Amino acid sequence: MPAATAASPWYKHLWPWIIIGILATSVCLSLTMVSIAVRNPDNLVNDNYYEAGKGINRSLDRELLAQTLNLKASVHLDELTGEVEVRLTGNSDPQALELNLISPTQPDKDRRVPLIRAEQGRYVGQLDDKVQGRRFVELLGSQDEHVWRLFEEEKVEHGVTLQLGDEALQGAEHQQ
Repeated sequence: MPAATAASPWYKHLWPWIIIGILATSVCLSLTMVSIAVRNPDNLVNDNYYEAGKGINRSLDRELLAQTLNLKASVHLDELTGEVEVRLTGNSDPQALELNLISPTQPDKDRRVPLIRAEQGRYVGQLDDKVQGRRFVELLGSQDEHVWRLFEEEKVEHGVTLQLGDEALQGAEHQQ
């Protein structure tokens, strides 16, 4: 191939095409990244830090109440029927409980299961779909018009019994 001379047109030279290729690639990649960002917005940022901080203190108060009542729970999810069975031990026996299976990163995968007392210390509810993976497991109940909470991070699988209240309460060492 003969070398291009200065008198030949620009499109016959190699370097303009390399520069145009780099610019076109960067524009295409930028547009792809913008479309991904628009379709998948980040919803984990909280603008109201003060309210979130007050909520943390309320959560710690509820967890301290559960610890004071010596509450422990075992949660069993039945894979075939979708039944959720909770066995609660301690100094509280409410009529109903609420079980929340919270996904750390995907709010659309959160599940709320109302539980009704079937017998002393045993509560049952129904889960509509299969839940698996890492979840924050929150069990809410009440004692003398005060709400208590058992809260732990667990790997949720059907057929596996989860234990709540068996770990030390994190972040409340100074409040005891």
